[in-house]
Amino acid sequence: MERRKARVPRGVSNASPIFVDRTEGALVTDVDGNTFLDFAGAIGTMNAGHRPPAVVKALHEQVDRFLHTSFHVAMYESYVALAEKLAELTPGNFEKKAMFLNSGAEAVENAIKIARRYTGRPAVVSFTRGFHGRTLMGMSLTSKVKPYKYQMGPFAPMVYQAPYPYVYRRPAGMSEEEYTDSVIAQFKEFFSAEVSPEEVAAVIFEPVQGEGGFIVPPKRFVDAVKEFCAQHRIVFIADEIQTGFGRTGRWFASEHFGLEPDLITVSKSLAAGLPISGVVGRAEIMDAAEPGQLGGTYGGSPLGCAAALGVIETMQRENLVQKAEALGRQLKDRFTRWYERYPLIGDVRGLGAMVAVELVRDRQTREPAKDETARVIQGSVQRGVLLMGAGLYSDVIRILCPLVTTPEQLDEGLDVMEEALAEVSGAVSTQQAR
Repeated sequence: MERRKARVPRGVSNASPIFVDRTEGALVTDVDGNTFLDFAGAIGTMNAGHRPPAVVKALHEQVDRFLHTSFHVAMYESYVALAEKLAELTPGNFEKKAMFLNSGAEAVENAIKIARRYTGRPAVVSFTRGFHGRTLMGMSLTSKVKPYKYQMGPFAPMVYQAPYPYVYRRPAGMSEEEYTDSVIAQFKEFFSAEVSPEEVAAVIFEPVQGEGGFIVPPKRFVDAVKEFCAQHRIVFIADEIQTGFGRTGRWFASEHFGLEPDLITVSKSLAAGLPISGVVGRAEIMDAAEPGQLGGTYGGSPLGCAAALGVIETMQRENLVQKAEALGRQLKDRFTRWYERYPLIGDVRGLGAMVAVELVRDRQTREPAKDETARVIQGSVQRGVLLMGAGLYSDVIRILCPLVTTPEQLDEGLDVMEEALAEVSGAVSTQQAR
């Protein structure tokens, strides 16, 4: 840790004060011999678990053949095979093509480039509380100022942020239906007040907001956005970097809403931790760019492609998409019981195994419990469960455990979390009494 402090900048944050020695399935063991249940999943990259055997085997085989040639110089079959697989798995009954890059932010950047090239339009619309990466375009699209954007500007021009529904924090006395109507009306008004739809190349949309706090939008709102994009020939991009690959109990969260996005960005759990990302979408849109306008030296590396094909094999063989539904039911059942027991729990929400709790100091005012959330996470890590927070107010605890986590492991981890929650809740109750 002293060596890390001396040579790694403080802007590179760490969620837990441990150094890893080895991993397996849902477990992480540190250099001191402590074993942790992983409920953070390397920020959602471990849906197929740590070191899935099919991925390890594929990587060994690839290392023995060649490491890198750059697809732009000398092609390899695994790149094409992965493009074929993703064309099959992603929603949409139309011809698709795929390209590969290194990171989620790069996928987002290239999806925007493709949409601009296809439409000939300059503007891009994202949503409040959305997160799309830490590059210049990624930050421009991202809504949360601190820590992602603070004093990092100026940002990319002609990027606008439209309202995104947050049902839990709707105005008091307003029904969910009334609130949905209101946000749809605001969305349409946005295109009169902020930017003309004729100038908009793309709308980029998280089917469930990840860093924003696992916020699930009403289906009616999603339908309205997609219909508006179709009406005005705007490319609809689904950012499935955190929601994809089974996390929500579907291969892609878009499927919950009956969506067939024009373009989909993928990364994170695509390759069990190997750095690779992709843009998948309608062939005519993907083909809009000229040769040389897309790509990168390491994009779609042989190791990344091999790992991704191993992940898909693992997920299909072990029925991990279906297992995500079962994990989600177990999580929601437990969190609902916590809601009845601990006033700190303000909301329980999510799709499939993408489940979170939002902590508040007062259920009536919904005042965010930012400090208490940090203490519950810290207390859980100290007891052996790796966790991460989320949300615009940093008051959400999100679960991103590998989908290979057993029901027994999940219960054990939730027991640990409840110990930390009970401790913090007791301290809050005592403080309020005083």
